[in-house]
Amino acid sequence: MDTTSQEFDSVIGTCRTLFINKMQDYGSAWRILRLPSLTDQIFIKAQRIRSLQENEVRKVDEDETGEFIGIINYSIMALIQLDLGVVEQPDLGVAKATELYDEKVALTKALMEAKNHDYGEAWRDMRVSSLTDLILQKLLRVKQIEDNKGKTIVSEGIDANYQDMINYSVFALILMGFAK
Repeated sequence: MDTTSQEFDSVIGTCRTLFINKMQDYGSAWRILRLPSLTDQIFIKAQRIRSLQENEVRKVDEDETGEFIGIINYSIMALIQLDLGVVEQPDLGVAKATELYDEKVALTKALMEAKNHDYGEAWRDMRVSSLTDLILQKLLRVKQIEDNKGKTIVSEGIDANYQDMINYSVFALILMGFAK
């Protein structure tokens, strides 16, 4: 599992660099997005991945890599929004946003390591398409929880679903050979 931890860090390092660069370009404009908007953005990316996996012809010469990175970063933004709430105007500088990003990654990695221990790294024998389907399933769950105003009876909350989507995306990127 040491390898998984290192591969996780490698994938997240690329995602983090992109997040910081976009923060420098756009600021924290994403802070105005309500959770359903972030969920829908992630949903679009997951649907595109599924479409790329199923369609033989691509009209745009891109693979799934960028979309999985997008799912990771938008899910981290959603976790931050869960804690801070939505604002009317961008309110985070690069340093603070990166600090919050790192906090959410640390919690998500700890969850991954605990589950990875219990499941024995079963994800390594999965197909990337199955991970995509699991992400879409998690998104449908989040949408239902959002429609229920955040109330659940026996289910884990929205935050756990976002964390799972991050981890499934990291696993997909590792399986695709993205981790260095």
